[in-house]
Amino acid sequence: MDYLLSPIRLNELEILIQNSLEKALKNQSNISSIIEDKWLDLNGLCAYLPDKPVKPTVYTWVHNSIIPYHKKGKKLFFLKSEIDQWLKEGRKKTKFDIKEEADLHLSKLRKKGGRQC
Repeated sequence: MDYLLSPIRLNELEILIQNSLEKALKNQSNISSIIEDKWLDLNGLCAYLPDKPVKPTVYTWVHNSIIPYHKKGKKLFFLKSEIDQWLKEGRKKTKFDIKEEADLHLSKLRKKGGRQC
């Protein structure tokens, strides 16, 4: 058996727990960075995107520089983390978000002595 029972001080126990947590969190962040940095080809991208676009649509996005891509020779590649970020940036603002931005902009104008509303 590998069991060893011995008295341990509270501060030693805290240090052991802290070290174990740091090691576990470090391993988790390494795993998540490996998972996020996955390369997709055109077929993989079409399957990954929520609306499942056809290849000509993706080619149009690439041609118009709408989607982030990498080109090696004649092949297109897409980094999953960049695609995820691109999808997040496409989020439509709510009426509340637009109102907050407008209020912020107007308050800056008032501070500068701009047009009073």
